[in-house]
Amino acid sequence: MKRLFFLIPVVIFLGLAALLYVGLFQGPPSELPSPLVGKVAPDIPLPPLDAQAQGFARNELGQGKPIIVNFWASWCAPCRLEHSTLMGLSKREGVTLYGVDYKESLYGKTEKDARAFLDELGNPFSRIDKDNEGRVAIDWGVTGVPETFVVDAKGVIRVHYAGPLTEDILERQILPALK
Repeated sequence: MKRLFFLIPVVIFLGLAALLYVGLFQGPPSELPSPLVGKVAPDIPLPPLDAQAQGFARNELGQGKPIIVNFWASWCAPCRLEHSTLMGLSKREGVTLYGVDYKESLYGKTEKDARAFLDELGNPFSRIDKDNEGRVAIDWGVTGVPETFVVDAKGVIRVHYAGPLTEDILERQILPALK
């Protein structure tokens, strides 16, 4: 009976270790399926970032060419990490990249901070909207930034990637969806 009593913690430990292993190695959360993939992109009734930016609306998505929509913010450290990847992506022929500046006011920032971010690192976006309250981001299923969507030529979301883009992610997920 005493031996059984000592085996209980060992069994519990092994069970927890197995759960941890599965949780760590089942794949990154950024590759979890999105309910928006395969559906028409939601509305995006937002103003342009500032007077220098040209904004965009939902009716501009799906006009015969695929478009990448990236949600980002100046206060977001992973956004800073992915920025060089976005700059390279924007220089590829046939790639159109739109940006949505997400909740600058969350950390007491403004569109001036977003503009300073772009002035410092470069502007990969041909059009930029601002979503100060995060309402449109909710409709798009954004849980945090950065998040990237590939919208096909018919306005249907083909890829939703949560997290900073890398060259590997571009090659495996983003660029194939543009074809």
